[in-house]
Amino acid sequence: MIKDKKSTAGHRQAESPGSTGQKVLVSENGPYIVSGGLPLAKEIILEDDEGISVGLGKGEQYPDQETYALCRCGRSKSKPFCDGSHAKAKFDGTETASLEEYVAMAEITEGPGYTLTDVPDLCVLARFCHQAGGIWRLTEESDDPASKKLAAKIAGQCISGRLVIWDNETGEPIEPRLKPSVGLIEDPGRGVSGPIYLKGGVQVESADGTKYEVRNRVTLCRCGRSENKPFCDGTHVAAGFNDGDESIRH
Repeated sequence: MIKDKKSTAGHRQAESPGSTGQKVLVSENGPYIVSGGLPLAKEIILEDDEGISVGLGKGEQYPDQETYALCRCGRSKSKPFCDGSHAKAKFDGTETASLEEYVAMAEITEGPGYTLTDVPDLCVLARFCHQAGGIWRLTEESDDPASKKLAAKIAGQCISGRLVIWDNETGEPIEPRLKPSVGLIEDPGRGVSGPIYLKGGVQVESADGTKYEVRNRVTLCRCGRSENKPFCDGTHVAAGFNDGDESIRH
């Protein structure tokens, strides 16, 4: 059982508020303007021998800045930062993502101990959900303590927040406690650079001032080709997006 969407959204915001001045502004056909001194670092997807993602490793840490502009057209020669290439390329960064709340869009898998909510449109092809036979199976077997523990862990590893595990007894989501920060995902297994990973309830604000729902885990497109802008939809994989990181150099 899941609590009503207003109370659950409030819970997520209370865990890690988006009202501290830390936010990402999606500028019109231009970069993401990040403010509030959010730490910025590369994060590298780690795989097991079967090519299934199992964790995130640490990559390059950037010097702290109060405000900075991150490329979202994918063409900057100063990645991850904007260098104005969007103007020359006449980048169309029109935002197409739904403003519906997460719970309203979610598909539901019910298990004996946990319920899984899933918004496929948020999938970024990071593959953490494939562990241990898949999170959907683990949810269905959540009367087993080992499966239950794994389901909670794996859902929390879903960088886009596509997947959320809920405790059937409390009706509350089980979320990892994440410090507000910005990650730049690298995916050596696919040989591509991935999305911008916003952690800890960072507010995303549209170019027209509209505020998207604050969530604990969010991924933003930085290849410029997502059809769910400003959010990532996994298109970077087919596009072969590469920001030149050492971890994915061929």
